Amino acid sequence: MPIRVLVFLFLISVYMFASLDFSNRYQKEVEILNSLDIDPRFLNDPEFMKIQNEFLEKYRKKHFFKTIDNAFIYIPTIKRLINEAGIPQVFLFMAMAESNFSPHAYSNKKATGVWQFMPATAKKFGLKIDDYVDERKDPIKSTKAAIKYLKHLHNLFGKWYLAALAYNTGEGRVKRAIKKAGTDELSVLIDPKKRYLPRESRRYLRKIVALALMAGNTEFMLKDDFDYILNRGSAYSLAIVEATGGDLLRDIARSIKMDHKELKKLNAHLKYDFVPPYSKKYNIYIPYIKLADFKENYRPSNKEKVFIVYKVKKGDTLSKIGKRYGVSYKIIKDFNDLKSHILRINQKLVIPVAKAQKRVYTVKKGDTLISISKRFGLSVAKIKKINSLKTSTIRVGEKIVILN
Repeated sequence: MPIRVLVFLFLISVYMFASLDFSNRYQKEVEILNSLDIDPRFLNDPEFMKIQNEFLEKYRKKHFFKTIDNAFIYIPTIKRLINEAGIPQVFLFMAMAESNFSPHAYSNKKATGVWQFMPATAKKFGLKIDDYVDERKDPIKSTKAAIKYLKHLHNLFGKWYLAALAYNTGEGRVKRAIKKAGTDELSVLIDPKKRYLPRESRRYLRKIVALALMAGNTEFMLKDDFDYILNRGSAYSLAIVEATGGDLLRDIARSIKMDHKELKKLNAHLKYDFVPPYSKKYNIYIPYIKLADFKENYRPSNKEKVFIVYKVKKGDTLSKIGKRYGVSYKIIKDFNDLKSHILRINQKLVIPVAKAQKRVYTVKKGDTLISISKRFGLSVAKIKKINSLKTSTIRVGEKIVILN
């Protein structure tokens, strides 16, 4: 067979393969848009194309993959909850657009967590925010709340893209935008010239779609071998376990042979280093691969190690005591079921303190602040600051807080 014919056949096969690849990619893109009730012509929207190109350039530097990899343990669980709820899978990338999957993400509007809930909306959809926990930072409970909210918005507006816009900018603003525009057509609502919605909201939906399309771009994902990040199995997901109220995270981490700091990261919704003491049982999260260790080794903490008993002295207030132990005065009041802020001398208060980090030293005969500072490796100035001491005079029997 002549060489020219072979070359021609080769070029034809390359063209057909490229055409097939393009066709498959386009089909995936259309499916993503359809899941949000968006017309496929959205792909030709100039503003969307501009954002998509910005993202491709930005995330080629692996920021996209770093973001996903940092939250790898949350993603399988979030994906499963979204799939089970029957809402568009694209909403996984709403969490990425909102917070880069960080439970500690915080906006200047006081929105917090993976799904960036405002306090009022969070409480409306069942998330607890008190002196002990902020469940907006709970990856599972906040995802369930976000799903409820999105379903509520979908029932209200009838289209998923409107639900996404309302999630970002509020129901009222979307209703006003539709009324002013005289239509709920997406291309009109996010028109940059007519500005029916704020610029942030107009970009918001485009960002979600751009991120979803990038994740669906096999060539883009596989080129750097990061496809596995989005498709990890259950071994990399979270397991929900019950801990007893007041348990120290440090003790739980030790029982499952896990780094304490890593366990704290998975339970960012806990404001302190212990499980809320008002609950007999409270759910915390551990890696799925540690579940067997938990079942075999977990035992409720010894409460003497979790709390200390403090005897009120002259001049004490709840605020002063709270500052001394690094605990909110509201927690002390709540835990001791106090009806007012008034304290009595010699009154005993139970203070929730993580003794692995803090301890109380009883001054003995012959002790001085200098000798105590040498014994525990702390400066005199730091001991005085921690204990709100105005002078270096200490008395036998006095309690001195020591930070390890």
